[in-house]
Amino acid sequence: MSVFSYQGGTLCAEKVPLDAIAARFGTPCYIYSRAALESAYREFELACAGRDTLICYSVKANSNLALLNLLARLGSGFDIVSSGELARVIAAGGSTAKTVFSGVGKTEAEMRAALEAGVLCFNVETEGELERLAAIASGMRKIAPVSLRVNPDVDPKTHPYIATGLRESKFGIPYEQALPLYRRAAKLRDLRVVGIDVHIGSQIVDVEPFVAALGKVLELVDALDAEGIHLDHVDLGGGLGIRYRDEAPPAAKVYLSELFRRLGNRKLRILFEPGRSLVGNIGILLTRVEYLKHGAAKNFVVTDAAMNDLLRPALYDAWHDVLPVVRRGDPARRYDIVGPICESADFLARDRSLAVAPGDLLAIMSAGAYGMTMSSNYNSRPRPAEVMVDAERAHVVRDRETVASLFASERILPE
Repeated sequence: MSVFSYQGGTLCAEKVPLDAIAARFGTPCYIYSRAALESAYREFELACAGRDTLICYSVKANSNLALLNLLARLGSGFDIVSSGELARVIAAGGSTAKTVFSGVGKTEAEMRAALEAGVLCFNVETEGELERLAAIASGMRKIAPVSLRVNPDVDPKTHPYIATGLRESKFGIPYEQALPLYRRAAKLRDLRVVGIDVHIGSQIVDVEPFVAALGKVLELVDALDAEGIHLDHVDLGGGLGIRYRDEAPPAAKVYLSELFRRLGNRKLRILFEPGRSLVGNIGILLTRVEYLKHGAAKNFVVTDAAMNDLLRPALYDAWHDVLPVVRRGDPARRYDIVGPICESADFLARDRSLAVAPGDLLAIMSAGAYGMTMSSNYNSRPRPAEVMVDAERAHVVRDRETVASLFASERILPE
């Protein structure tokens, strides 16, 4: 569903012109579409019809409270990787009973908080984590529900930084160690084995790696069943990609139908942890051109947004489409779009054809996932405002940070 379109010559979010948002809230600014979010979730939900499933949105993709609240109202569960994300889910009105706690480095304090909150499941990634969780649960007189995150050694064919299912990855329990560790978990009285988890990476645009990983997981499910260890659910993680440039990811219906076909008639609940596929294309980063810099080797558009606002291009050499908010009829030139950060890696896009002038607004597209959540205050830059558009209305859902807020918690040593 495309909700960013030109209306009367001006790029709009739903029915709101982006230049009006810039005038009201300033730039840089993240802008999200409620209609696009709800449409993406319902598409995924509809593709699950007739199966016992739970969608657990991956909070790390975009953790804004307004966005989490909208998903909670739609019935979504959540996938978290920290106690901070757990607190966000609770503050947004999300159900902890539909929340899975993933991540390789859960601390004792995080385990206690999650046990107290009553999360659906801990996705355990090491034997040490399993032992620690059992001890903490015993001390709290609780039973911790667990699944093991298994590393199936499947190549997801994505950027190496976001491939998580290969043997050399830090994530998950090596496949050959999973069965012995399940036997160990089943004997620990303070744990209840409820599921198995797999997550092979992010921005995957081919169904085959998902199917291959599921096949290996089902081999373990059958082996466990034969030993009397019966699981309630299989968590197939997330990772389905979106279109940034020329990718052709499968629709949710195609992706899920292939997985359901492989699952057959097994009486297992299926959990999914979509993140990027729900929110990646519901948002943009709006930025204003400060300067043009023309040179013999390169031309630069210098904007008020930078790598601290959107890290993906610098980190992954990621592509984001760039659209002018108001099109010009002037001749276009090739530009690198860069920010004011003192790093050569500070770019938002490279070698783009634009007709542009200082003061113009540009929309960095497909910025709804891993934009604000990966932002920083590098160079003591306040992070942007976030705005949610709902039809003809625009609501600020996070205030722009102030410079004073950046050092409000710092202290100067006494003389």
